[in-house]
Amino acid sequence: MRNQVVQFMKQLSGKLSPSFFSSVSTQNNAANIAFLRQLQREMKVEDVLQVPFSELKVVVFDLETTGFYPQKGDRILSIGAVKVVGDQLKDSDMFYSLVNNKNPLPDTIKELTGICEDVLEQAPELGTVLREFYRFAQTDPLIAHHAIHEKNFMHHASWSTLKVSFQHRLIDTSFLTKIVEPEISLVSLDECCNHFGIQIDNRHHALHDAIATAKLWTKSIQLIQEHGFHTLSDVYNHLAKR
Repeated sequence: MRNQVVQFMKQLSGKLSPSFFSSVSTQNNAANIAFLRQLQREMKVEDVLQVPFSELKVVVFDLETTGFYPQKGDRILSIGAVKVVGDQLKDSDMFYSLVNNKNPLPDTIKELTGICEDVLEQAPELGTVLREFYRFAQTDPLIAHHAIHEKNFMHHASWSTLKVSFQHRLIDTSFLTKIVEPEISLVSLDECCNHFGIQIDNRHHALHDAIATAKLWTKSIQLIQEHGFHTLSDVYNHLAKR
C-alpha cells in the first residue's frame, strides 16, 4: 500500500507536464458547467440511503487550507481523495492535486503541511482542480473527517470559481463512530485512528489524510454492520429516534 502511494505521488509531483494542466484548463467552460449540472441531476435521482453498506460507493477526501474561514480569504491548497466500495479501500483509484496560489503562506501552514509557495505557483488553478475532482467523484457521496470544514470550503470554492452550488451528499466520519463507540469521546483524526489502530503516514498531507480517513470509514462500516445497521437509512432512522 505504502509503495503504491509513494509511486502515485512521484507521478504527480513533477512528471505531469504543464501542458497537461493547460489542456484541462482550456476545455470549453459551457461543457464543464453542463457536466456538473448533469451530475447534480443524477444525484437527485439516486437513492444512496437504501444501498447496503457492503455495496456503498463513496469518495473519502481531505483538504489542506490556509485557515478555517473561506469567506475571510482562506484558500484551498490541496485536495486528496480515494474511492471506497463497502469496506474496501481502492488504493489504485486516488486523486491528488495542489492548487495554484501566488500569495505568501503563513509559516505555521508551511510547517504543518510541508507545502511551500514555489510548488503552488506551478499548480493548476482552483477551478481546474475542482472540475477534475468532480469528474473523479462523479455522483458518489463524499466522506470527510470534521466534514464542516470541507463543506464550507467546497461551497465557497464551487460557487466562486465554477458558479455552481455544492450539492454532493457529505457525510462526517463521526456519523458512524458515535454509534460504534458511544461511550468514548473521539474528536481528532489522530485520536480516532489511534483508537482503531490505524496508522497515518505523512500527517497533514491531503492524500495521506484522506487515506487514513478512508481506513477509519471502512473500519466503521465493518463495525456498524455488526451492530445491525445495513444502510445509511438504518442509521438515519436510529438517530432520529434519539
